[in-house]
Amino acid sequence: MDKRIEKTRKAIKEAFIKLRTKKSLEKISVKELCEIAYINKSTFYSHYEDIYALSDALEYELVLSIISSIPRDFDYTFTNPEAFTREVTLAFANYMPQIKIIFSGKNQSHLAIHLETIIKKLIYAKYPEYENDIEKNILLSYCIHGAYNASLSNPTADTETIIRVLENAVKALKPLY
Repeated sequence: MDKRIEKTRKAIKEAFIKLRTKKSLEKISVKELCEIAYINKSTFYSHYEDIYALSDALEYELVLSIISSIPRDFDYTFTNPEAFTREVTLAFANYMPQIKIIFSGKNQSHLAIHLETIIKKLIYAKYPEYENDIEKNILLSYCIHGAYNASLSNPTADTETIIRVLENAVKALKPLY
């Protein structure tokens, strides 16, 4: 990618993050973002359709970063779902400052939904027989959404406590899988 394009996109993203820490997505204007990024509106629109497209792009980038931080060995997903839950929870913990900015407000549920979709696609590519296994799908949803919601809902809890509690909850489900 051309360095100028890269520099412009970086300025746009940084301006968006700065604004997003103070405002809801709906209250951010392209004009305001452009002033902070030192670009004109036509430059912004040559990169993104609107603020929502920019937000979607940043959501997607963050989801990919979180996914890439989870070890690629998905063999343990159903043989050891506690380990899978641990890795997902650690991934959330490592990206929590960015998550709280990008996925705040009305966008809060988007992260777990995006992650669930991508993780399931990766697992189904390796184990196509799991795609129609309702019990395994429920367990995956529980591990992903449970880890995310427990992390968000308990900001004062340390990561190890959250992981321990979630691992114990998943262990209790063992008779189901």
